[in-house]
Amino acid sequence: MSALICGSLAYDSIMVFQDHFKNHILPEKIHILNVSFLVPELRREYGGCAGNIAYNLKLLGGDPLIMAACGDDFAPYATRLDKLGIARTHIRNVPDSFTAQAFITTDLSDNQITAFHPGAMNFSHLNQVSDARNVSIGIVSPDGRDGMLQHAEQFHAAQIPFIFDPGQGMPMFDGADLLHFVELADYITLNDYEAELLQSRTGKTLAQLASQVRALIVTKGEQGSSIYADGEMIDIPCAKPAAVVDPTGCGDAYRAGLLYGIDKGLDWATTGRLASLMGALKIAQRGAQNHTQGRAEIGALFKAEFGYDLN
Repeated sequence: MSALICGSLAYDSIMVFQDHFKNHILPEKIHILNVSFLVPELRREYGGCAGNIAYNLKLLGGDPLIMAACGDDFAPYATRLDKLGIARTHIRNVPDSFTAQAFITTDLSDNQITAFHPGAMNFSHLNQVSDARNVSIGIVSPDGRDGMLQHAEQFHAAQIPFIFDPGQGMPMFDGADLLHFVELADYITLNDYEAELLQSRTGKTLAQLASQVRALIVTKGEQGSSIYADGEMIDIPCAKPAAVVDPTGCGDAYRAGLLYGIDKGLDWATTGRLASLMGALKIAQRGAQNHTQGRAEIGALFKAEFGYDLN
């Protein structure tokens, strides 16, 4: 059985400006801003929430199915997925469009200026959950607005349990929309800021929201995470990373751990710890898909970190 991962595929072009933005932006001239930054450092990474989650789930030995939309420039990403053994069956090409991409310029103080082009992602609603077969679990991660709404409804109609992961897509939805997602979903996962925003927009507390789903998970960076399930809150410690290099994609790695644990029927304490470990493995490498530990190594690291075997 497979995990159907609905979300974005994207290229991340990351540039480093060898100076500080503040030295080149005059506060009193913001209204006529016209600046150019020389960026001798450039790297292009494979990303997008669906791509990142699928990559991590594959490392765990899972069977990810990506459901996403891509543009005419997708060939390099397609080749990568083929090499990884991740199926492209439900990745739709949208002619005359670009694959979603972010252009990120970072200065020496780690300030960032980002431009995001959604491209083909805006056509994600053309994909249908019913087109996928032998799916045991799903996730609705950040994607085109209509696609997120429709895929949640389709998972629910098909009685396939799924995680609602609004992420950076949350600003697209008002309180009524978000409550609708909660009504449809089996699980919700958020970071601490998104958890505050969800409460503010819906007028409900985390406890009230958690009572409507099987579990609600809140990640809190280096402070670990909390899982609200079965009327209790389970505190999950943060796994210690080998190094803290780049947080990009850590949330997606965590979500892959959740998908694996839920699908395998692991208890919440183990599922949360596995998810935490996946985030720690990711943060030690630049880019969202450059850590390479396989299932056996992840199992060994899990035992070393938490003192018991990962079944």
